[in-house]
Amino acid sequence: MTRSRRAPAAPLAAWVLHRWDWSESSLIVDLFTRELGRVVVVARGAKRPTSQLRPVLLPFQRLAVTLGPVAGEAAEVHPLRSAEWGGEAPLPGGDALLSGFYLNELLLKLLARQDPHPRLFDAYAATLASLAGADDAAAQAALRAFELVLLREIGLLPDLATVTTTQQPVQPHAPYALRPQAGVVGAAPGEAAIDGATLLALQRALDVDALGALQAACRDAGARLRAPLREALHYHLGTPVLRTREVLRDLQRLLAEARR
Repeated sequence: MTRSRRAPAAPLAAWVLHRWDWSESSLIVDLFTRELGRVVVVARGAKRPTSQLRPVLLPFQRLAVTLGPVAGEAAEVHPLRSAEWGGEAPLPGGDALLSGFYLNELLLKLLARQDPHPRLFDAYAATLASLAGADDAAAQAALRAFELVLLREIGLLPDLATVTTTQQPVQPHAPYALRPQAGVVGAAPGEAAIDGATLLALQRALDVDALGALQAACRDAGARLRAPLREALHYHLGTPVLRTREVLRDLQRLLAEARR
């Protein structure tokens, strides 16, 4: 006899990460929820013009969703019972829109299903808000801060206040490198370095879950964090290229050609 796993009775706070056509009228949707983490749902009839789900199952809209039980112990796809707009949130546009899809791609590829990360959920919502209307420096700082929170939440970020190989405290005025396999190490001569004061500021902000302070520390670090964090993400993803990065590069190339 097939047993059903019960679904939460209360609505879940959720964001749409991705959606696929499942049939002529239905969708498979990957949701990021605060209570359950990533969950996959089937939204039956969501493509029909009269469906109440059709206008709300969109990226970057905060939702309140209710799920039905899955069919068996090994099943992972919940039926979606309802989805409602969960509150006002600024929708990203332009470059911020691509940045939003970059966040979604990271979550899809790095988060296991049914693994809750409420602090990461809150950081995602706050980062989307930070990206809306931000200048380039603020947007880049918001992305670096989110990458740090994501790596920390899934256990892949070393303690930035400690030299990984020696377990000695990071010194404010010393130069360091952040490497995917070795963690925080002393920078080699000629290597692009991050000063110890920056690493200590980042770790303090992470310790108290202060996203604003983390974004400020990332902004102070400028471009020094971009390469080591990208290297760490690519190492753990097992791929050198993310789709959203490819799209952004293609757009930049087309814009450059159009200006000639």
